[in-house]
Amino acid sequence: MISPQELFSRRAALRSISSGFGYLAFAALADQQARAENKPGPKVPGPLAPREPHFPARAKRVIFLSMRGAPSHVDTFDYKPQLSRDDGKAGASGRFRGARLLGSPWEFSQHGESGLWISELMPEVSAHADDLCLLNGMHTDLPNHPQAQVQMHTGNHQFVRPSLGAWTLYGLGSANANLPGFIALNAGNGTAQHFGSAFLPAIYQAARFGGAGGRRNVARRGRGNESGESVPNIRNRNLDTDLQRMQLDYVQKLNRAKLSQDVHQPDVEGVIESFELAFRMQDEVPELMDLSSESKETLGLYGIDGGETDRFGRQCLLARRFVEAGVRFVELTHGNWDHHRNLSEDLPARCNEIDKPIAGLLADLKRRDLLKDTLVVWAGEFGRTPHGQGGDGRDHNNKGYTTWMAGGGVKGGFRYGATDPHGYEAVEGKMHIHDWHATILHLLGLDHEKLTYRHAGRDFRLTDVHGVVAKEILA
Repeated sequence: MISPQELFSRRAALRSISSGFGYLAFAALADQQARAENKPGPKVPGPLAPREPHFPARAKRVIFLSMRGAPSHVDTFDYKPQLSRDDGKAGASGRFRGARLLGSPWEFSQHGESGLWISELMPEVSAHADDLCLLNGMHTDLPNHPQAQVQMHTGNHQFVRPSLGAWTLYGLGSANANLPGFIALNAGNGTAQHFGSAFLPAIYQAARFGGAGGRRNVARRGRGNESGESVPNIRNRNLDTDLQRMQLDYVQKLNRAKLSQDVHQPDVEGVIESFELAFRMQDEVPELMDLSSESKETLGLYGIDGGETDRFGRQCLLARRFVEAGVRFVELTHGNWDHHRNLSEDLPARCNEIDKPIAGLLADLKRRDLLKDTLVVWAGEFGRTPHGQGGDGRDHNNKGYTTWMAGGGVKGGFRYGATDPHGYEAVEGKMHIHDWHATILHLLGLDHEKLTYRHAGRDFRLTDVHGVVAKEILA
């Protein structure tokens, strides 16, 4: 128990925070002490409380591997032998009629018992072919990066809408009171729309973290350097936990008075919830982001060795630690896939940076029995053209491209959909971004037509008035 002398000392310290605060501070501290003695479980409060899905879910959580810049599908996961045979010929379809076709410079081969065709650029991921569900019939509305990125994240490139992660958290709630339910790692220059909640309550937007770190700063490594202080101000250097709680209770009293006066004030509601979450995060986030407890074997599995795979490997390992701790949706971003030129050098470099980390993530989830109910999604905003650009590059292509999923109730070792023989346009098992979103929500046990939020006099949903679940890919 806290002694009367200690209580007096702490009350005196808090007089510098605000005058006339003694009784509130005493009451808050007494409540905090009672909670400590009762030792309640980490019950998730308020709008983040766990909710039942619409029907039994196949996946409980999502790790979204976002490849910003649009990877070339015909050089990675969409095998096109006809394109190789027609290398150098004039194309005969679409707006690129007459342009010279460029066969993939890299060999494709079959992998696993399923025999999926995967490029030599992904040797480590290829070893997990029997866990992958390749979606080769993807297409989206526009071939421009900003609009396609926003549509991939929110379902709409014209208006501000909640992101996929925000809809997921709104539909299912969180499983850990001390962590954000939606985390964006290495969000970089991604716009707020990619991770935002728009008209949903602010508590459903992503918490944007830097990279992996530790209690001590890690060495700066190569491109995209980052220090160990990945979540700014996660520790309060001026007040201990009890004093912080008392200070926060006073601030929240003012916030609630403001909310009571205004009746409806979403910004204040968001502040109240985010302040409480930020306070609770201090208990777990520093520990989770400290990778020093991981074995040398595990670090090696992810390619965390100071080389080209180190940075993304740390993000993948953090994603595993976060979902294992109860985070509902984690997005990792890897950039520089916009290869209009220098394809022969830059594409292998990008693939090398992600190949081992992603393979390590799949292997680690599997051995921890997490892959079966963790949906791993790999995607860029669109694909690349089958014709060459400037001799050693490919242009934007929204008509046909590839994403893949693994775990979380999808068929492993399965290819769904197809583009034409040159890889220009989806012609079979076509999956628009609305269908993609509907299918992800379905795997989480959410009916995309029922997951709605009333705003401005109408019910909104992620898929607008579209979306068909690709039931063919369900395990």
